[in-house]
Amino acid sequence: MADGPKKSKISSGRRLGLKIKMLNTAQEMLILEQEEKRKEKEVTLSERVPPLKLSGLSVQELQDLCRDLHHKIDIIDEERYDTEVKMSKNEKEIQDMTHKIIELKGKMKRPTLKRVKISAEAMLSVLLGAKHKESIDFKANLKTVKKEEEKVRPCISHVYH
Repeated sequence: MADGPKKSKISSGRRLGLKIKMLNTAQEMLILEQEEKRKEKEVTLSERVPPLKLSGLSVQELQDLCRDLHHKIDIIDEERYDTEVKMSKNEKEIQDMTHKIIELKGKMKRPTLKRVKISAEAMLSVLLGAKHKESIDFKANLKTVKKEEEKVRPCISHVYH
């Protein structure tokens, strides 16, 4: 069944053609999206900033227009300043909280645990609690292995002088 590498159902030429078509459609979609963004930007700018009609205005009307524009600029600057202050305040809070988290992680280091020798019965009594009443002989289930006496080979060491 899985003797060799799997053969593709689509030939390499067909696969390459599909990739080229996909890239072309993606490029067309990207161009359309950029055009939509540009048009949307123009529409929002025309709504927010109407074109100035300066022709035919008297000096007094031009001065009033300048005062209105300066007033609008002041309002926008105040809003920008307020948002910058809020943003810097939020960033400061985030930094403080991350600093607190780091401090708490540092304080809560776990101590190194010491190894404790415990018998199997004691471990069972701890794990099972009141259910464990009888003692279990774990060694009874083990296979017995007879040890052969090892032959002692005399070691002859040569000392060269």
